[in-house]
Amino acid sequence: MTKTRRPLLKLAIVLLLLAGVAVVMLDARITATFSDRMWALPAKVFARPLELFVGAPLKAEDLAWELELLGYKPVTSARAPGQYSRNGSVFDIYTRGFAFPGEREPARGVRLVLSGGRVSALVSGNADVPLMRLDPLQIGGIYPSHGEDRLLVRLEDVPETLVAGLLAVEDRRFYEHWGFSITGIARAAFSNLRSGRVVAGGSTITQQLVKNYYLTPERTIVRKLTEIAMAVLLELHYSKDAILESYLNEVYLGQEGPRAIHGFALAARHYFQAPLSQLGLHQQALLVGMIKGPSLYNPLRNPERAKERRNLVLDEMAEAGIINDGQAAVAKAMPLGVNRAPRLRDAFPAYLDLVRRQLREEYREEDLATLGLSIFTPFDPILQRQLERSTSAVLEGLDEDLESASIVTRVDTGEVAALVGGRQVRYAGFNRALDARRPAGSLLKPAVYLAALEQYERYTLATRIDDSPLRYEGPNGRVWEPENFEETFHGEVPLYRALAESYNVATARLGLALGVDRVHDMLERLGLPEAPALPAVTLGVGEYSPVMIARLYQAIAAGGFRMPLRSIRDIVDARGEPLRRYPLAYDRRVDQRAVHLLHYALRAVVREGTGRTVYRRLPQDFAVAGKTGTTDGFRDSWFAGFSGDLLAVSWIGHDDNEATGLTGATGAGRIWADFMAAAARRPLAYRMPAGVSLHWVDEATGLASREGCEGARLLPFIDGSEPEGQSPCARRGNPVRDWFQRLFGDDT
Repeated sequence: MTKTRRPLLKLAIVLLLLAGVAVVMLDARITATFSDRMWALPAKVFARPLELFVGAPLKAEDLAWELELLGYKPVTSARAPGQYSRNGSVFDIYTRGFAFPGEREPARGVRLVLSGGRVSALVSGNADVPLMRLDPLQIGGIYPSHGEDRLLVRLEDVPETLVAGLLAVEDRRFYEHWGFSITGIARAAFSNLRSGRVVAGGSTITQQLVKNYYLTPERTIVRKLTEIAMAVLLELHYSKDAILESYLNEVYLGQEGPRAIHGFALAARHYFQAPLSQLGLHQQALLVGMIKGPSLYNPLRNPERAKERRNLVLDEMAEAGIINDGQAAVAKAMPLGVNRAPRLRDAFPAYLDLVRRQLREEYREEDLATLGLSIFTPFDPILQRQLERSTSAVLEGLDEDLESASIVTRVDTGEVAALVGGRQVRYAGFNRALDARRPAGSLLKPAVYLAALEQYERYTLATRIDDSPLRYEGPNGRVWEPENFEETFHGEVPLYRALAESYNVATARLGLALGVDRVHDMLERLGLPEAPALPAVTLGVGEYSPVMIARLYQAIAAGGFRMPLRSIRDIVDARGEPLRRYPLAYDRRVDQRAVHLLHYALRAVVREGTGRTVYRRLPQDFAVAGKTGTTDGFRDSWFAGFSGDLLAVSWIGHDDNEATGLTGATGAGRIWADFMAAAARRPLAYRMPAGVSLHWVDEATGLASREGCEGARLLPFIDGSEPEGQSPCARRGNPVRDWFQRLFGDDT
């Protein structure tokens, strides 16, 4: 017996030692990671907040749409945060409030009156409101590889009835046990034996939390024993309230595409578009009931099953004395109350791609997915909707295989406000706005003319340039013979008209006269260093994405100030502390006077040149500037242009580079014009900078003329560059000279 007992004793000791080591390792794992897991939050990306003030441009349709996006509920009388009522152009809104970087917008009731497409009154109580901001729309997040998303909530901020209902359904003895329940395990074992399969686990809330945090979902004896051991250890180190709070933030409650909905706070937003604190009893019971099977009891897909489960939870709450029978009956009679409005979170993949690329230049992917950063962007949902509408409206009448991409920026800041990366705007994939590299056609021509206008002693808008056949032989012996789009030549033409009509040969001659290096230098100063230093760059040779072209035109639209295109305004950490700001940055790269002359020529493009069809959509008195771009064989259709407030670049083409049959005006120009007609609020102002003045010029000769003379045109000139010679009509217009001519009979 002794010999038999000794090996068994040794084995028992070894097993105890191994168990002890295992427990120590499990304990170390829990203490080292539990607090971190509580704060493992994905980054959240927010759109710009809608700023409201008297005079702000805003349509009633757009305000109602944005309120719907934000989940504000239309009611008869707005009396609680997240509600609004509307009577025509008068809106009563009870805002939710929001913690912006460095400032908190309070929740409050406001009355907003719209008139003539603008805010005409904004009042809270009896006081005028000078400026307020609605809470911003969350447009996406940067999730870890497993896709988990959550909103943290403190235990004290969770409705008491929800906590009590959760404990009544999931773990009635939570505050009494040490992490596991013998009776619960026994009851689950009996149920499993009776059914012949695993139908219950008997897990406490602590065990469920351990399983979600650390273990796999497999159902084995070893995993169950590990789960119990870790649950006991967790209870040794952390308070019951801390464990319960973690569970409230961790529990899985559904799926939205690749995004996993974790925690009651996020589930409240997801299913009801409301904060957890504002949920009714019927909504709280629905979420508690979903824990048993988030897919099985999903109220969006299985409403009847979800309602039955909700009512069962209400019965258990009544049985436990949490609510009375009357409250349970009222809650059972309520509809599910699920928000079925279209969800636009993660529905702007092209813009989110732009944000992620900027973030990854400064942050690790792991930090973005776990540190709970809040990223505030200039993304404008109203402008995005209009850009998508314009894109769809134009593409519907064209080849179904055509693709498109567009980017919209604010002229005064360089902020990217909207972006479309392809025909299917809701699907992630190849982002043509950022990654489609195509020849730019005539879109690079403005850089050639700007390089010339900088040399104002040599070139003006009235300078005659040659549009006759050109044969250029390069250093390598290759011959370049550009042709005009119409395959005709126009002789000598005014410089501004060569750009307005997009004459290829005149532009090529001008570029060669300036020197390729000077043209390339201008492109680099405007933000396009990728352009090749070749003669054909004057006609758009190279490969460029819409966002690259937007950089170029942003500098032109901003009067020669080069500024980075920004997709991020502020970043704050999980506790609301500012981490990084991205303020406006700019650097003057081109003489403002020369850019002003270029603006005149680009206005002529849309008034009388290749882009004049945009005024089929735009009001005749609304000034804009722009440029068409058509590549060889009609493979690419481009348009880039700007008003006083917005810059937009649009492209249409085939991914396989097949011909589209579209020019810049008949394709991309239609998207651009449709968008600007609906979205632009400020026309391009014609403010001459110091050192520029207007003079009448004879278009046929480039000589000075006067108002009323045939062929006379009023053009801006940099002071000192105006024509010295006078046309015959201008000379006849001088009274003193005319008197001498009549007196002496001198016709010269």
